[in-house]
Amino acid sequence: MSTITEHEARQVAEANASGRTPVVFIHGLWLLGGSWDRWSEHFEAAGYAALSPGWPDDPETVDAANEHPEVFAGKGIEDVADHYEEIIKGLDAKPAIVGHSFGGLLTEILAGRGLAAVSVAISPAPFRGVLPLPISALRSSAPVLGNPLNRNRAVPLTYDQFRYAFANAVREDEAQALYEAFAVPAPGEPLFQAATANLNPWTEAKVDSENPERGPLLIIAGERDHTVPFAIANASFKREERNEGVTEIVTIPGRGHALTIDSGWREVADTALDFVRRFAPVPVGQG
Repeated sequence: MSTITEHEARQVAEANASGRTPVVFIHGLWLLGGSWDRWSEHFEAAGYAALSPGWPDDPETVDAANEHPEVFAGKGIEDVADHYEEIIKGLDAKPAIVGHSFGGLLTEILAGRGLAAVSVAISPAPFRGVLPLPISALRSSAPVLGNPLNRNRAVPLTYDQFRYAFANAVREDEAQALYEAFAVPAPGEPLFQAATANLNPWTEAKVDSENPERGPLLIIAGERDHTVPFAIANASFKREERNEGVTEIVTIPGRGHALTIDSGWREVADTALDFVRRFAPVPVGQG
């Protein structure tokens, strides 16, 4: 049974009708698709057709998400990847895919399935074969992994937890504003899947990094990211670098895990846009 919502189907139809190259944005844990609104406008202005689908059963708003956290529970990595694959297969053209955090991991999974013309994984969650476990990453995931029962629950972050995991590189007032504007509960299952990926040969947290149909891939890391420190992002890059296609990594100085939503989002968006333009250029007159 299809998990595509009316809103998502409309985005697909509008992208197809536009004749423009589509760009699919994928959010990670504790955020919603609306976290990409400024990115969507930016890429649309550059000549692309932007789509920002949610994970299956995502509420439309942050308020609705916080009122009904139970809707997030029970979503595994493969469930979410298959949802995005269904959306992408409805597009007339192979899209660029841009994802953040677990959305970055999903981006790599979908690119590994041969579904991306070009992809950008921002602070991507680790997959099988990515070995580093920095202390800050363990602390960032502790609100979920600290209780085994959270695997089948939806888990919100307190402000202090969000401040450490996402907003450590911004001022206190901005961190509070980001928490109020964007933070929602998240399913625990994907974090448990990623945490045990190197122990479970059947894990869903795996990427076909050697598929020749993967396409060009850029990994973006935040220099001060607590949740996905450079050691994890670089280990993902090393795995992906085995691919015959273009594989690059760049670090954004002074930035934490909130780099896609904080006041410096434009620098990160431009870095992603420049890479997408190299391999999926906009026809003259559309940009």
